[in-house]
Amino acid sequence: MPLTPEEKHTFKRDGAVIRRGLIAPELVRRAAPLVDTWYRDRLKADDVPAYSQRTFAPELGSHPDILALYGGTDAADLAGDLLGDTAPITTAQIQIRVPESEFPGVQPEKPMHVDGVSCPHLDPRELRTFSLLVGVVLSDVTSAQDGALRYQPGGHRTMADWFRSEWSLGMTEQVPPEVDHEQGVPLLGAPGDVLLMHHLVPHSVGRNLTPSPRVMAYFRVSHPDHKGRRLEALRDPWLDYPPLTFVPQIAADKE
Repeated sequence: MPLTPEEKHTFKRDGAVIRRGLIAPELVRRAAPLVDTWYRDRLKADDVPAYSQRTFAPELGSHPDILALYGGTDAADLAGDLLGDTAPITTAQIQIRVPESEFPGVQPEKPMHVDGVSCPHLDPRELRTFSLLVGVVLSDVTSAQDGALRYQPGGHRTMADWFRSEWSLGMTEQVPPEVDHEQGVPLLGAPGDVLLMHHLVPHSVGRNLTPSPRVMAYFRVSHPDHKGRRLEALRDPWLDYPPLTFVPQIAADKE
């Protein structure tokens, strides 16, 4: 089912929309055990910090059952509803928030940031941006204590203003102070739920204080022209979103 007008309004206002139960249970049942087996058999405490900055289970990123969570579902169609054309997806990022009780002290909270901008593990002059984050929930996330992703609704507009007026390539700050001080809204959900989030929405990730790992599969989706206009897309939040050009904000939300 395509995005409804109300969902498009919500996305334009908040920079995010959630589709509950979008991924068929059988697809989740094929993908989730792959990550669980890797976690139990391959993960070592010393590797957690590096994986947290990039991806866990890198050898699974191009596995057909992982890629099917996006390419074999309506998630790809919903991305098209927002971006129009999309570049091919050939790999996924797998993110795990490990239980603090099992791996004490090795995975601290991630501060507020925008992916691919001033990353602490990269040259600050390097941009690894994209247009849209599609996140597939692969484990139950019932509270913020589960290591939930925390995002700031409407933060895409704040970030675009900052990138236009105050930020310059090479700065090490990832977000302005007023954004850094916000807690954000935790993404709670069940396996098969899908988050569609504008790249410019700032987000953080908390520690996992439960006994079970929190698992997400992320797909970084780009408009085909994004690579050649990364800086412009940071300053114009709708440059990569031509289908939303004429979608007005809901009257009550207009500034």
